[in-house]
Amino acid sequence: MKIGVMGAGAIGCFVGGKLMTVGADVTFVGRPRVQQDLSHGLTLTELPRRGRAVPEQRLETPKVETRVEALADADMVLVAVKSGQTSDVGAELDGVLPEHTLVVSLQNGLHNADKLRAVMPRRQVLAAIVGFNVVWPAEATLRRATSGPLVFESTSDERLATLVRLLEKAGLEVETSDEIRPVQWSKLVINLNNAISALTDVPTTELVFEARYRRILKAVMAEALGVLRAAGVRTARLGPLPPALFPTLLSLPSWLLRRMMSIQMDIDPEARSSMWEDLERRRLTEVDELNGEIVKLAEERGLRAPLNARIVELVHQAEQKASGSPKLGADELWARLSH
Repeated sequence: MKIGVMGAGAIGCFVGGKLMTVGADVTFVGRPRVQQDLSHGLTLTELPRRGRAVPEQRLETPKVETRVEALADADMVLVAVKSGQTSDVGAELDGVLPEHTLVVSLQNGLHNADKLRAVMPRRQVLAAIVGFNVVWPAEATLRRATSGPLVFESTSDERLATLVRLLEKAGLEVETSDEIRPVQWSKLVINLNNAISALTDVPTTELVFEARYRRILKAVMAEALGVLRAAGVRTARLGPLPPALFPTLLSLPSWLLRRMMSIQMDIDPEARSSMWEDLERRRLTEVDELNGEIVKLAEERGLRAPLNARIVELVHQAEQKASGSPKLGADELWARLSH
């Protein structure tokens, strides 16, 4: 099975790299900068498991191309581009891929698989959720910075079963779901921390375990969950704890929260959100596909989500300034959200 990765960013390169470690035939398509970065190989590193370091994995010759035509013979394509590029990239792929190619969206948000289906009507498109974070700490080195599963929309297509077996062989936790939308909503709630990280320039561990930042995260998540409940939107467990318990979890004292979070997930001190990286690289973010979805749902149901709406405004302001993260302190951000 020939596997293409469209969007050779942190997630695409990590997942594709893991597939390569178990012998999969993988071709990456990305920017010329990525092609240059990976021209001398790719190194994958992992979180410690049960307190033990995991040996790094070195891939000497990843195939990285810059043109979508490199995927013309792919049996499966994993799409890992930013949400704002989905429709354009899907149209490009539609002009190149064979009709039998299975397409899988490894993207944030709720609607990317639907966008791909709209521009690729002859192909089977599956939604998927990446339940972990990946950082790019050095040239040609990727590090998985949080634990979590890959969740794929179920299908009878045997190629998905093959992909699952390969990923499990590579050491990743993999699940399939007959109802992917509730899982997507749960991932969206978890991802509401992304914008706070982007606006403050602090790593995930500080957002979660420092009380002043945690107050903000708790308020933003609680508002979102309130909107979902009022709108009758179901979530599903993604990890050991259901999303409805997240605000309660974030209300705990720091020492107890650390103990409880060790049950939910492992977090590397290097973990930062992809939205933070987008601001630092002067790229448009996915805030409309995350916090913006909560605001949109609230408006559709005659509700309000003022904290998430203000988050969206602040991130867009930072995008327009194109100077990276505004590096707002916890008190300053809280004041702006409460204004």
